[in-house]
Amino acid sequence: MMTKASIEPVLHLLLGEYGSCQWQPRNSPLAVLVQTILSQNTSDVNSRRAFNSLLASFDSWESAAAADVNDISTAIKMGGLGDIKAKRIKAALGEIKRKQGKLELDFLNQLPLAKARDWLKQLPGVGSKTASCVLLFSLGRPALPVDTHVLRVAKRLGLIEPKTSAEQAHRLLESLVPADSVYQFHLLLIEHGRRVCQAQRPRCSRCVLRGICPSYKKFAEKVERK
Repeated sequence: MMTKASIEPVLHLLLGEYGSCQWQPRNSPLAVLVQTILSQNTSDVNSRRAFNSLLASFDSWESAAAADVNDISTAIKMGGLGDIKAKRIKAALGEIKRKQGKLELDFLNQLPLAKARDWLKQLPGVGSKTASCVLLFSLGRPALPVDTHVLRVAKRLGLIEPKTSAEQAHRLLESLVPADSVYQFHLLLIEHGRRVCQAQRPRCSRCVLRGICPSYKKFAEKVERK
């Protein structure tokens, strides 16, 4: 297992490979919540289209929350799984309105990180990844979303144990990564997972991390045997 100090060379090498990325607020917390729900099991292009269609179909979040679930599903159908996501969006908006009396999540910035995440996770269909996306991308809080790329690369680097679940990985990786590096760490691991450390055929020979990656030898040997 790597330690907190081991994160520094990983970040240094990936920053050298892909460049730095400075945090900028993407949208309101409520909008990011809906965007993240729409992004599940689909491409970025399709989820953006679905989100834009949703905004075009309803003149406010209040009207979206009050809409029939079938109308929401029709608006977001190009994003895939429209019926499922429509139910999640309507349920989440309804629960926020019930708890807060209005449709906004800016108050989360006043809560400690753990409490803010737990509040979001009480919403229907919201897990650690979605909650962390809202806190990181909208509010700039050091919550680390763990998707399939982050989980895979972190395991291969030995940052977390091979049997670590995605749910466990959120807290474990957050404890290792400095708060001011969480945003970059998240984006850099996704980029590296897409370009090099792929699921089926990792491109280890061109990996900038091969000198510090405990999995490099294992994968390199598989390539040689072929």
